[in-house]
Formats: sequence, structure tokens, C-alpha cells
Amino acid sequence: MSINVKNKTAVEKRDFLTLLDYSKEEILALIEEAFKLEKNPIQPVLQGKTLAMIFEKSSTRTRVSFETGMLQLGGHALFLSSQDLQLGRGEPVSDTAKVLSGYVDAIMIRTFGHDKIEELAKHASIPVINGLTDLFHPCQALADLKTIYRLKETFEGVKTAYLGDGNNVAHSLMIAAAKVGMDFSLGCPKGYEPDADIVAKAQKLAKETGATITITYDPIEAVKDADIIYTDVWASMGQESEQQERLVAFKDFQVNDQLVQHAKADYHFLHCLPAHREEEVTASIIDGEHSAVFEQAENRLHVQKALLKKLLS
Repeated sequence: MSINVKNKTAVEKRDFLTLLDYSKEEILALIEEAFKLEKNPIQPVLQGKTLAMIFEKSSTRTRVSFETGMLQLGGHALFLSSQDLQLGRGEPVSDTAKVLSGYVDAIMIRTFGHDKIEELAKHASIPVINGLTDLFHPCQALADLKTIYRLKETFEGVKTAYLGDGNNVAHSLMIAAAKVGMDFSLGCPKGYEPDADIVAKAQKLAKETGATITITYDPIEAVKDADIIYTDVWASMGQESEQQERLVAFKDFQVNDQLVQHAKADYHFLHCLPAHREEEVTASIIDGEHSAVFEQAENRLHVQKALLKKLLS
């Protein structure tokens, strides 16, 4: 028997760890592709492709949208919790990256420290997608951009106001706004500011695109003349022990009927979900006529399909 072994052809891979790594043109192209996929959802362009989905944090939207997206594109997704992998028993991230690179075509991970996803991407020879880390949530920001563009039909002259913790969602939304030239304001209590280095990077990008980035401790200033008002839970996963402390610190930043009067009359409300009604937002707002949160949630599916198609097809 004669076996002719050929070496694999090296293909330069592309990761999706943060929107800082993508140009304005690339981001807009993903949004455009997402609109096309929304109209024509079943496209078997990833037939035979497999996505490993590693979850170290619980999930509704991330898991269901990625799994459904791979199916609609003709591929397959594998759900892998910490308990399913040897990562949970101390196997090095680098070993896991190399092993999975021999089995699947891409890895999506939802985890805690951003250093873990960077380590995974460093050692994987296949694309690595950030499903969420404590520092960034770029897939959510893509869905936010698609939602805002559908609502306003432009990013130019649009002001998005984010109220609450300067967390991973705030970081990625701020970068997304700066990239596409959309004004962004963030209102938070003292001690809960976004990462200073990320703010500096966003402000530098904003100068190039003509956007403005504003950080304020005044919720009214943050939402003044806003087209979009956005918030997130006050205590994210891993911060449950701070719940009572945060309820006190953030009480003036609740999105309610009084606060939204300072925004434009035709403002839209967004939330990355899950939401805690009567904490960060009142039911009258999130369930009211200005809310687009469920369209926003659905857009996770469309933008992630566009991303998967770009990275894998």
C-alpha cells in the first residue's frame, strides 16, 4: 500500500476578538451582509464546517443565535461547557486550542478574562470568535449597529447614550460608535467608569470619523438629545455579591419616564438583555412603544451569520 501524504496549505486565519481589529469598511460590510442574510436566511455556504462553542458563562442569545446561524448556513455547532472540556480540569488553554484546531473549523468562546481568549487565539490555527469576555462583547455591538442603522438609516448625526456600568458592553458599543462615526455618551456613577485605555482608543478613532465620545457622571447630560438610549444590568455575571451596593450606586441612572424626557421625542430604547425591570429600566420603557430590544436580540443571529460567513466561507 502506498500512502501519499501532502502537507496542509497554510491559510492566514482571522479572529474576531474586538472591533478594534476591524476597519470601518469591514464593519459596515458585515452589517450590509447581515441585512442580506436576514432577507435570505438559508444559505448552505458552510456545508461540512463545524463551530466549537465553549461556554464558561451561561447564555441564551449567544448559544441559540450561533447554533441556529451555523445550521442555517449549512454547518454544525458543538456546545461545550466547562464541564465538557478538560479546560475545566486544568488543561492548558494552548493545548485545547491546538486540539480543537485539528477537529473543527472555528471556535467561539464565552468566558471571563479577556487574556484567556487572546491565549486561545494565539495557539489556535483556526478563527476564534469572542462570544463575550469581561472586557469586550463585540458580537453584541455588531447587533446594536445593525439595529440602530435599521431604525435611523444612518450613523451620521446619531447620538447613542449608554447609562450604567462601564463594562464590556459599554466598551464594545463605544468602539463601534467611534468606528462608524456615531456620537456616543456614557453616563455612569463615580467608580464605575469604563476602562481608561479603551476610552482613549475610542476617542482617537472618533477624531478620524468625526464622532464624539463623552463620559459623564450626570445621567441627564448623557441622554440629552439622544436618538438611542441604551442600558445593561447593573450587576453582571460574577458581580452578584455587589448587587446591593450597585443598587444604591446606580439608582439615579435608571432609564425611566422622567429621564427619557431629556432625549429626542422619537428616541429608541435598547438593552442587550437579560433585563431586570424596575432596576436599570422601568417596564414602561422596555415594554413601551420606543423599545426595540427584541429586534436587537434577533439581530444577534443575522450579524453572527455574516461574521461566520466572512471567517469560514
